[in-house]
Amino acid sequence: MKITVKNYKEQVIEWPKSGCHIMAQYDDEKIIVYQAYRKEIGEFAVGNQFFGGEFSLNRMTWIKPNFLWMMYRSGWGTKEGQEITLAIHLKISAFRNYLENAVYTSYEQTEGISHDEWRNGLESANIRLQWDPDHDPYGAKQERRAIQIGLKNNFIHSFAKNDILLIEDISAFVKEQHEFVQNHQLENLIIPAEKPFLFNDETLNKKLKLINQYAHGQ
Repeated sequence: MKITVKNYKEQVIEWPKSGCHIMAQYDDEKIIVYQAYRKEIGEFAVGNQFFGGEFSLNRMTWIKPNFLWMMYRSGWGTKEGQEITLAIHLKISAFRNYLENAVYTSYEQTEGISHDEWRNGLESANIRLQWDPDHDPYGAKQERRAIQIGLKNNFIHSFAKNDILLIEDISAFVKEQHEFVQNHQLENLIIPAEKPFLFNDETLNKKLKLINQYAHGQ
């Protein structure tokens, strides 16, 4: 794998306990996001290094930079149609573009506009954004919030072929680590190394509810 991994218990003591945080593995060029698919879609993506074949360009696709949130969603790769876990090395410029154009799926998460303005924006938006409770390896809800981003129309076309640097199948790694979870051996659990991600843009961080963290220089 081209992703960096680290012991879960070593990481969790360093992570923020509450608030909205984009927990991710990233550098100046890329950020890792995760998706889970059935075998046909996953194998095509890895083999061709883009999304095509049975992948639908006509329905919204959701990306998640937080590994444990993806594991919660896919049941560690055990849910039907989510057996193949992909680690997608996404251009950081594309990630930023998505979030600059994103509209919250819930009015309660939106600030500074009327309900009608939000609803009209959501209906025309090609990027949707929401903060959900993060989860621990066993699936228990945390106070910290995890981000997920939905793409459709022109953005899903760009994502599928232009915005990705590398697609890795990490299903074997997921299966191996799931055994530690099932056996309640979190001291042995290894997951991708993640830390809070911030943009060098106060306005965008504020839109994403990351402004308090940004203001403290973290």
